[in-house]
Amino acid sequence: MPPLPNSDAPQPIRDVLDSIETQFQLTDERLRDITAHFVKMYQVGLQHGHEPMAMIPTFVTGVPDGTETGTFMAVDLGGTNFRVCEVQLEGNHKFSLKQKKFKVTDELKTGPAVDLFDYMAKCVGDFMKELGNPPAHECLHLGMTFSFPVEQTALGAGRLLTWTKGFSATGAIGNDVVQLLQDSLDKAEVQCKCVALVNDTVGTLLTRGYLTGGCFLGAIFGTGTNGAYVEDMSAVTKLKKIDPSIKNATKMIINTEWGAFDNARHVLPLTRWDNALDRISINPRYQAFEKLISGMYLGEIARNVLIYLIDLPPIPGSNPPRYYLFNGHSTKKFNVQYGFDTELLSRIKSDPSPAAVRGLFVEELGYVPYQVSDLDAQIVAWVCDLVATRSAALSACAVAATLIQCKYVQLGGEPGEREIDSSLELGVDGSLVEFYPGFEDTMRKSLRVIVGERAEKLLNVGMAKDGSGVGAALCAL
Repeated sequence: MPPLPNSDAPQPIRDVLDSIETQFQLTDERLRDITAHFVKMYQVGLQHGHEPMAMIPTFVTGVPDGTETGTFMAVDLGGTNFRVCEVQLEGNHKFSLKQKKFKVTDELKTGPAVDLFDYMAKCVGDFMKELGNPPAHECLHLGMTFSFPVEQTALGAGRLLTWTKGFSATGAIGNDVVQLLQDSLDKAEVQCKCVALVNDTVGTLLTRGYLTGGCFLGAIFGTGTNGAYVEDMSAVTKLKKIDPSIKNATKMIINTEWGAFDNARHVLPLTRWDNALDRISINPRYQAFEKLISGMYLGEIARNVLIYLIDLPPIPGSNPPRYYLFNGHSTKKFNVQYGFDTELLSRIKSDPSPAAVRGLFVEELGYVPYQVSDLDAQIVAWVCDLVATRSAALSACAVAATLIQCKYVQLGGEPGEREIDSSLELGVDGSLVEFYPGFEDTMRKSLRVIVGERAEKLLNVGMAKDGSGVGAALCAL
């Protein structure tokens, strides 16, 4: 935990800050307890369907090693844009990517699904024409990143369960989205065969594997969080029907959906400010882990703590009245839910000096300079760091649980059944791990507590950008 603000703060203020610190504190024992429960939920999800932590079989049965070559297409549908990529795998851990984004209108999002998939096929065809179509006899393989809930039954088959993110196109739910796209590609005479349906976290793992020669875990620590790792097929006991094409496979990548870890709230260290955020979120009591560690929520948790300090009555007996923060003042901007963006936490961490914090609150949040004292600025920087430190420490629990589940190490640091003969590659993506200063260092500090120094040192953490593009293409091999 970051140290309390070093100042001559009155004892009542220090007492309140001590109380806040206690609620965010993660002892070594607590970190190990959370990790043990994480491993347990991994195993429950591998054995049973319809668990909160879904442990979804992806039907991807290998990790690239960087020697693969060829030209592949990839598409990514998940929001207001539809992205089409051409990925050329050059071997020797190198690739090149060309891409183009196409706007997805509200009419396409809410109209007949056939119109949406016809539009997607047209975009692919138009982009391929721009690049120069492949020879008439050549049909390029295509991987599709489709960021909506699907029940995947094979690498190249998945039934849409429901739309999210403002999509409601009719005639798609219950149908195989790969087949819907392929029908539209065939109708438009586009020389592509959609062979893989991909999750972006799986893509992160595959991309890192291609760049380095291997990868055991791909993890997103950004606006949201998720992980995908390489599991023994024998452990995935809920998979009753094995697709004939993979009957000899010994490994499968599992999409954990770990953002939903501990929705039942057995072990996570929830504070009153976390509960306030959850209660008025769009999905109360869901994505419990994600709400503690991902970039979408950290700014709001910090804002909740700061608003609590603003709202406290004056220090008893103070005359004139002395308040705990900003002399009791807030602003219209700061009062708005999610009005304190997580990006501001990164800026404060980069420069926590009172002058910089005061300037940020004046420029971004509508404060007047005299309302933000040096002590106020120190308290703000401390609260922001407290929230982010807990995020990185909890992220370590997810990584540690995967190391334990893969039998590389035991809880506490004893060697596991599986020998580690060189470094272990962890591919990561997301704004938190990329831009928040010291995020990886804090995560590693907690990893040492959970799985020991040897396992932590053998872990090589590296960025794997664009899992939804390059990763989808690698799935189409």
